[in-house]
Amino acid sequence: MWQNDVAEYCKACDRWQKEIKSTGERLGNMINIQEPSIPWEIVHMDWGTGLPPWGDMGYNACLVLVDRFSKAPIFLPCHKDDKSMDTALLIWNRVISWTGILTNLITYHPQTNGLAERMIQALEEMVRGFCAYSLEFKDCDGFTHDWCTLLPELELAYKTSIHVSTNQNPAILEKG
Repeated sequence: MWQNDVAEYCKACDRWQKEIKSTGERLGNMINIQEPSIPWEIVHMDWGTGLPPWGDMGYNACLVLVDRFSKAPIFLPCHKDDKSMDTALLIWNRVISWTGILTNLITYHPQTNGLAERMIQALEEMVRGFCAYSLEFKDCDGFTHDWCTLLPELELAYKTSIHVSTNQNPAILEKG
């Protein structure tokens, strides 16, 4: 009875109704996302944008795919305004031959795509570390690199580093 009195009072209070922020009705209980049993069974995907244009192709974004099982990433240069067919062809030509057919791809859902979001943050940190305030980086042999040409090396560096959540490196979990 007392709880109903409080609810009724709050509904009737003009000041309370103006201050309260509605978040909508609860739509159900939270459920855990299925955990994969093999590499590349569940893949998270997102785009890192805002990169400086690079090369003749004018790449200005990076398509990031992350295997939920091993945490192994794939970094693919692309354009921020690529159409869905461009993205599909990029995945078909550059990913499927390596991973096999993707059965569960998680995109466009920030609440469940934190793995890809975090990988984009890690990629940005790695690019910043190598490009260090300029678009070019010269290695000890004098070769010039930039964010797009560094992607394979950054991918390898990430895959061969120990991941905090698995306590192993993604390359071992991915390929054994």
